[in-house]
Formats: sequence, structure tokens, C-alpha cells
Amino acid sequence: MIIKTDPDEIQNFISDASNYTGRCHAVYFPENESEIVELIKECNISKSEITVSGNGTGLTGARVPEKGIVLSTERLNRILEINEKEKFAVVQPGVLLKDFQDEVESRNLFYPPDPTERNCFIGATVATNSSGARTFKYGPTRDYVLSLRIVLPNGETLTISRDQFRADVFDALIIADSGRIISFQLPNYDMPATKNAAGYFCQKNMDLIDLFIGSEGTLGVITEIKLKLIDLPYNIFSCIAFFNLEADAIGFIETARSFSQENINEENESIGISARGLEFFDERSLKFLMDDYRKIPNNSKAAVWFEQEIDKNEDDITNAWFDLLNKWNCRIDNSWIAIGKADENSFKEFRHAISWKVNEYISQRGLRKVGTDVAVPHESFRNLLQNSKDIVETRGLDYVIYGHFGDSQMHLNMLPQNNSEYVSAMEVYSDICDLAIRLKGTVSAEHGIGKFKREYLLRMYGEEAVKKMASLKLVFDPNKILCIGNIFDKKYLD
Repeated sequence: MIIKTDPDEIQNFISDASNYTGRCHAVYFPENESEIVELIKECNISKSEITVSGNGTGLTGARVPEKGIVLSTERLNRILEINEKEKFAVVQPGVLLKDFQDEVESRNLFYPPDPTERNCFIGATVATNSSGARTFKYGPTRDYVLSLRIVLPNGETLTISRDQFRADVFDALIIADSGRIISFQLPNYDMPATKNAAGYFCQKNMDLIDLFIGSEGTLGVITEIKLKLIDLPYNIFSCIAFFNLEADAIGFIETARSFSQENINEENESIGISARGLEFFDERSLKFLMDDYRKIPNNSKAAVWFEQEIDKNEDDITNAWFDLLNKWNCRIDNSWIAIGKADENSFKEFRHAISWKVNEYISQRGLRKVGTDVAVPHESFRNLLQNSKDIVETRGLDYVIYGHFGDSQMHLNMLPQNNSEYVSAMEVYSDICDLAIRLKGTVSAEHGIGKFKREYLLRMYGEEAVKKMASLKLVFDPNKILCIGNIFDKKYLD
């Protein structure tokens, strides 16, 4: 096992894509599960803290250590199996999502989860229950995890498959590979009825594999993942539609969402408009991208990228989309319609470009990224959007808004010029999180909590619920060594 201690060599492991920074004294690079078991056992005995690190693409500081050592999963990077007949794959946690998706698609199979950053490790997507544009149709990472191998904080291994262990209301029991019985009580708190990646997934009678998905490395180190695959869809209708009014773009999304929820038959086939993603860009986002995308129509006030997989009745479905675009006054002659795979990929790059452009802007100024990840019930989304714009504009800050509006999820990214504006941006961020909470939404729809959002999770669930989460962690990690500081402050473990 390679161990690095030189400050220059470990610098990349004490920050993430948000510019959140920390410290550690060494980074370990295990090459197999046995080396992880050995390392964790040693740290458990000495009560030394370990932070598990993915590829550094996260935005919450989850992989950033506050002290102790870092366990990098980058050498656990093999695709172990792709079973084309039974449609599953087995991978190690350090496999890049992009490489995995490309490989399964070369075999006419499809892995739907699609976080914006495809250079992430698959293990990290499981640890955060990542989602993306296609989550609108297909759901988050959780829905595709069939089994996990996990090294628990005492060095024991756990092999857990879907439907193997279920809670009895909130009473839970799992059995480690050693035969040791681990029984515990699940926290009982209400999760928002939205896309949500805030805190431990807990509900009565739940499948206990779901407890580990989205637990941000706090309950164990994932060493192997079995994932569900589906058939690769071939015929995709993809479009980036531009609008003269933002209100028309929002109305278009709301109508398309409603149709999409209705137009699926018993064979799960689309029988009309049925989007797999509905992505929004405001006027500021389009201007922010204009230097790189000169073909963006001038004076556009908003854009929507949408896709649909078409099994049959192609002409009927595309005509239905054009009718809907016309109803909402889309600038059809200036909009972009994909003709072939190259265009589809370029549209995805367009959607992802806004995220990396914001990251680049922030990094050049030496600041941390300040962007919301809030989602609310559909009926409250217009309230969230308008009031959030009022909050940030009152402060006089530059910003862009984009995101998964089909899921009523908004990324409002502020663009502070200096430290003074950064402080103001953080106050705006706090106010928007409070607004989302009041609207019965979440402070983190897809990026997790990490260390950056602990305060907002506390506001969202309340202190008693956070204490219950901490008590659950102590069931698995009584010596408090694994990913300390993720999800909640260390003080709650005392």
C-alpha cells in the first residue's frame, strides 16, 4: 500500500471542487479490500480518524479531512463484471462514472444515474446517492444499487443485498460477515416529499441497504458495488428550447412535467410527451455562457433542455412536443434540435458547462463556491424561485440560476467578486435554505451535506433528529474514527 506524507503530494486531497479545504498528515492508497481492513482495524484500535476520499468532484467538503489520515479509493478502480444477460455490473468504488457508462453502453446497456460531473468515482455516487438530469424519469443512484460490500469502522466486512435485511417498523437488524448481529433503532423523522440527499435515509420498514446509500462514508467504507443495468435506449429526441419570457419557460416545464407523469402505459412505454429530463437556464446563465456558445440566440430570457426516449409513434410524439413549445411561445426557429448522437452529447456538454464555468470563476478568485441545492414540492416551486431572486437581488450580488426544474430543484449560484461579497453571498445562501425549509423542502437535493451544510441540516430536521443520527452512527462507529464531521458536527457524537 502506497502512503504519501509529503505536503506537496497530498495537497490535492485536502480540498474539493467547492474549494473547501482541510488538513491531514498522510494519504493511504489501498489496492484491495484486505488492505482497507488492516488499515481500519489499526485506526480503530488507536482511535485515529480516517476520511474516505473519492475524486474530489464533490461540493460539500465530504472528502476533505479535518485531521487524521485520508483513505483514497483511486486504486480500487476495476470493473469486475458486466453481466449482459442478467443486466447487472459489479465494480470497485474508484471506477470513474464516465468510463463505466461508456463501457456498458458499448454493450447496448444503460446505467441511468447522471450527476453533472461524470469524472466522479462510482463509490462516491453511492455514498452521496447522486442524481442528475435523468433522475426526473429514472430516480437517483439508490434505485440502481443491488448489493454492497462494506468494511465497517471496526474492520469487519458486511455484504448486504437488496431485500436481504428489512426494518420491522423502526427496529433494525443486520448480520456482519463474521456472524455478529448488529441491532439498532432507526431514527424516526419526516423526510421531505422531494428529491432529497440530506442526512441518513430512514423510514419505517425500509430496506436496510438504503441506510448505507447516501451515508457519506460515515457508516463504512464501500469496497464493491453491484449495480442494476437496463437496455440502452436508441432513439432520443433532444432539444434546447429558447424563450423570450422566463414565465413561458417555467410554464412549459410545468406542463411537460404533468404530461410526463401521465403518459406511461402498463408496459412502461411512452405514449405521448414523457421527458426523461427537464433542465432550466435563466437569462443570466445564458449570458454567462455566451462567450463559449456564440449560437445562443440574443435576448433570450430563458432556455430549457429536455429529452425523451421514443419507443414508437415518433412523429406523433415529436409533433406533440412542437405543439407544446408553440403553446408556450418558444423561439422554435432559434432553438437547437439534436440530429444524431454528436448533437445529443453537445447538448449535455452545454448543460454541464454552466457548472464548471461557475467553479472556474470561483476558483480564480480564491473563494468557496456558494450555490444552493434546494428543492421543494412542485406546488411551492414558483414561490421558491421568485423569493430567492428577490433575496439575492436585494443584496446586489451577481448570480446565475439553473437546475433540475423538472424535479423542482434550483441551483442559484452566486458570483462574488471578493471576500466581502462572499460573506454577503453566504448570508443569502442561508436565507434561501431557510426559505426552502419553510416550504417543506430540502437544503440538499443531490449533493449531500458533507461538512459545509451541517448547520442547514440542523435547521431542517432540528437538534433532536440530528442527535438520533449521531446515535445511529455510534452503533457502527463507537470509537468515532470514520468520516468525522460529515452530516453533523463531531460534538453530537459526545
